[in-house]
Amino acid sequence: MSTIHSKYIIIGAGLSGLTTAYELMKNGEANFRILESRALKGGRINTINSIDLGATWLQNHHHYLRQLLDELNLQTFEQYSNEKSILVYNSMAPAHYFESNTNDPSAYRIAGGSMALINALSKEFNTKIALNTIVTTVSEINERIHIQTNHKTYSCDQLVITIPPKLASSIVFEPKLPNACINILKETHTWMSNAIKVGLTFKVPFWREQGLSGMIISQISPVTELYDHCNSQEASFGLMGFVNERLRELTPENRKEQILSYLEKYLGPEINSYIDYHEKDWSLDEHTSNKQLKSVYMSPQYGNPLYQNFFLREKVLFSGTETSQVYGGYMEGAVISGMNAAQKLLKK
Repeated sequence: MSTIHSKYIIIGAGLSGLTTAYELMKNGEANFRILESRALKGGRINTINSIDLGATWLQNHHHYLRQLLDELNLQTFEQYSNEKSILVYNSMAPAHYFESNTNDPSAYRIAGGSMALINALSKEFNTKIALNTIVTTVSEINERIHIQTNHKTYSCDQLVITIPPKLASSIVFEPKLPNACINILKETHTWMSNAIKVGLTFKVPFWREQGLSGMIISQISPVTELYDHCNSQEASFGLMGFVNERLRELTPENRKEQILSYLEKYLGPEINSYIDYHEKDWSLDEHTSNKQLKSVYMSPQYGNPLYQNFFLREKVLFSGTETSQVYGGYMEGAVISGMNAAQKLLKK
């Protein structure tokens, strides 16, 4: 079986990997290939029927992401939070209504959904992305890196691995990575790996008509956070939020029943007039999570200094939002890691 060679290979067609490829193209370097295990590009960015079931928000201080959006002529819009929001602190007590502080920093969403960023980033090099391609072995042979996948064998001069570190630790490396590196890969929490998100679309934003923002916050209820998720043109109306992890033990049908019953209690029977209902349990996504799932409720530590180094004789670099020393776990962290990886490759 012949080996397909590229100067650079990027493992992972999520935001970090695509940012690296985009930066390489900007600098006149087109000799690269991207290997993606999923059937679709985007990684943990996942937009279905205008509902962002993965990465969703950014803020004004996410300068590199905003700069990238400007380059790609993509617009952002402010997260809707007008009118009354609901805080549920005791399931036996009446809902507590509050209004958001207009002085608080605003969250923003990408017009067209977060997937619009993925599509715009990869527009010029879609043909360089190999989907459904699972990497099993990375070897250094005769001054090159050889990558064995479920379909073909690839080789490159420099390799960037942008998949979650825990998943990267399951790749067989020859020669073996240093123990310190292996341990860090295994210990780094995977952003989104324990999240369950739910999204519903409607013909009208009935909650707004009731003087509600659509926001419900509770750590004890079936839905721990819920937000208005209408699109930027206000032509598609939706709600999106995070499901309590304890509902993971239920069947999909029972989970949906509990979610709708809870939302009906606070938003009214109109919740049952949804057009589409979507769930995404990221713990069941084999391209994101693994069997060593660990829920983390405090901000995890990202950006271990070890990720700044090359391995296998300066030929293999780990990237991705978990490797970023600033804004790890955010889209901003993914963009920063992608830009840094491209800069390091171009200096080699």
